[in-house]
Amino acid sequence: MDDESQPLSDASHLYEVERTQFHAQRPGFRIIELQISPTQSVPWHYHNHIQDTFYVIEGALRIYVQDPTEEITLAAGETFSVRPRRPHLVTNAGTTSATFLVLQGIGEYDFIPLNEQGQ
Repeated sequence: MDDESQPLSDASHLYEVERTQFHAQRPGFRIIELQISPTQSVPWHYHNHIQDTFYVIEGALRIYVQDPTEEITLAAGETFSVRPRRPHLVTNAGTTSATFLVLQGIGEYDFIPLNEQGQ
C-alpha cells in the first residue's frame, strides 16, 4: 500500500455510479446504497479504520481484494466484508445494473485511492 496516498473524506468525484443514496449516517457508521452499470466500478482503494460490508440487492457484484488476493462474486442476497486496510475493487459482474448496500464502520470514514493494480 502506498503510504503517500492521502485519505479522502469524500471520494465520489473519483468514480461514476448510476445512483447513490444514503440510508443512515451517524458518527462512525453509515449505510450507502449504490447502483452501478455493467461498465462502472469503484476503483482500487482501502480504508484505514472501517470495514466495508457489501450486501447485493439486485444484480451481481465482483469484488477483487488483496492481502491475500481473492476474487469474490456476489448475487442478490449475498454479503462479503472487507477488513480495514485491505485493498479492494468493486465491479459489476453482470449484464444489467447492480444495486448494493455498503455498511461502513465502525470508525472514521476515509478512502485511500490506489493505482489500477491496487498498489
